[in-house]
Amino acid sequence: MIVEEIKELDCRIEHLFISEEHIYVGHHGRPPGTQPMKATDRIECVAGQGIVGDRYYGHKENYKGQITFFEMEVYDRLCRELDLTTKPPSVFRRNVLTRGVDLNAWIGRRFRIQGVLFEGSEECRPCYWMDQAFGSGAEAALKNHGGLRARILNSGTLQADASMARHED
Repeated sequence: MIVEEIKELDCRIEHLFISEEHIYVGHHGRPPGTQPMKATDRIECVAGQGIVGDRYYGHKENYKGQITFFEMEVYDRLCRELDLTTKPPSVFRRNVLTRGVDLNAWIGRRFRIQGVLFEGSEECRPCYWMDQAFGSGAEAALKNHGGLRARILNSGTLQADASMARHED
């Protein structure tokens, strides 16, 4: 039996966000909700449950999106490609914004960040709301780069890199 080594990812956490409410789920055919993502310096990850205070906390057993990750490099690329400078990265509604790691490489694999164990379950597939939230063309530009959904396998705390953390309203 081959056992995969669980790697501690060498990446920076630039932003952490939670949201108490859904703004797109359940809003098809209607305007999105208005609940903004809340920037925070740390989040509490609970194994099998999600992030304390987040809309998906305790959503359902073995839920594939207990936590979501997004690459800041993708955000930077979209800003350049769509010539947008006024949209914050929180509009993508992902919890952990990283720099220095290819998240797609972790689909179907286990990894650690700051000692917390995760299992990448699938890409966060972009939807039509992205064109409205970020800008025209965002949905297409995010295809295969929408972020990573993951399960939380052990409880712990993630903290934004103090030199990178920036709060958003």
